[in-house]
Amino acid sequence: MTTGLAALEARLADDLAFLQLPAPRWTPTLERDGEPVADVAIVGAGMTGLAVAAALMQRGVAVVGYDEAPPGLEGPWATTARMETLRSPKHLAGPALGIPSLTFRAWFEAQLGRDAWDALDKIPRLQWMDYLRWYREVLALPVRNGHRVTDVLPRGDGLVELGLEADGRATHAWARRVVLATGRAGLGGPAVPEFAAALPRSRWAHSSDDNDYAALAGLRVGVIGAGASAMDSAATALEAGAAHVHLLVRRSDLPRVNKGKGATNPGFVQGYARLSDDWKWRIRHYINTQQVPPPRNSTQRVSGHPNAHFHLGVAIVDVAERRGALQVRTSAGPIELDFLIFATGFKVDWRQRPMLRHIAPCIRVWKDRYAWPAGDDDAELAESPDLGAAFEFQPRAGARCPGLERVHCLSYPATLSLGVITGDIPAISEGALQLADKLAGLLYAEDIEHHYARMEAYAEPEILGDEWVAEPLPSFASSGSK
Repeated sequence: MTTGLAALEARLADDLAFLQLPAPRWTPTLERDGEPVADVAIVGAGMTGLAVAAALMQRGVAVVGYDEAPPGLEGPWATTARMETLRSPKHLAGPALGIPSLTFRAWFEAQLGRDAWDALDKIPRLQWMDYLRWYREVLALPVRNGHRVTDVLPRGDGLVELGLEADGRATHAWARRVVLATGRAGLGGPAVPEFAAALPRSRWAHSSDDNDYAALAGLRVGVIGAGASAMDSAATALEAGAAHVHLLVRRSDLPRVNKGKGATNPGFVQGYARLSDDWKWRIRHYINTQQVPPPRNSTQRVSGHPNAHFHLGVAIVDVAERRGALQVRTSAGPIELDFLIFATGFKVDWRQRPMLRHIAPCIRVWKDRYAWPAGDDDAELAESPDLGAAFEFQPRAGARCPGLERVHCLSYPATLSLGVITGDIPAISEGALQLADKLAGLLYAEDIEHHYARMEAYAEPEILGDEWVAEPLPSFASSGSK
């Protein structure tokens, strides 16, 4: 009897067959200059990119994914993420696309059993990465690793040209549509205070950097921020042997309640995009101002070290390097440190995404057309892209960028426009499936002449003509006739 992963994979194959998935390809095969044209090219092969690729393949759409990371190291999970476990509850279906045998739970139980699942608290981070590797392999998702996208060039002829770099060589590829599945950093990169620019780069890192924490052994480290990434960075520095870690927190207290979690239900997931602009801004601004508390276990991972120090109500005034150290002036007084970690999140910053340099000046963001209520200023929301119903970029007034609508965004900065379907574990399947449906519909409408011609040319008979014998209509005399 087949057991373990082999049994799960057989069950998954049956599930897909019962659902008639994936659908056969129905889009026309295209070439440009002798090179193939993908229906959809996906930039990024982390969790979101894989989910979108799988959803599109289910619908019979030809896709290709590009990721500059080596195979199995896509996304942050096995590289820059430093939490011990995921923050999401273990029971969430994640990128399973409504297929039970494709869930993490099914993968976990197939190897370790139901009792181990019942005993599991939260999913270990590296185990989640193992699951995503299996997800990609079992679905045979077409990802090209070691390919960095250097340019996204939509054209007016129905195609998008991608500039690529692989093995040190510049090349290119063609697609009809492009999806940016670029994760939390999305359309920019790390957000750091302005004073960081005056500091030697050897003296600081952002929490998302691939930083060598072993080099912090024996040093006095300051962590600016108090969110999940701040706790993860602080704990990693302490575990690497930092002499002291000081968490410098502007707030006088840590947030206790995750308001975003309190908003989530199927109606919120499916209905958010239908809300008025005022309601979208109100909801996202409220969540931003309330902030998300760090996980309890992540915070305890830090506070369990005697050389961890929490400083609340402390704003950074200035930092300068003097006498071989960082002299940090704060609202509560000075402190001397050796290294700073900015756990200060991400921002939309087109300069940090050079592949978008040709289209960035054309992309409409919320501040271009929406006037938020007085006192509800929010830089993150103001710079968020103002996306259309198909997750597509829209041009700002006066901009000329033919084909811009062929570039679609399924990453964190899309949240204001579309809601929580844009990349996190709880609703990633809904986002991937919605986008796949939209793209399949757009591709069909563009090719309606092709599909109509195929319908006209379709000639597979349902009956052969030998199923009956034709007879002449008999002649009946009318009753009472003479």
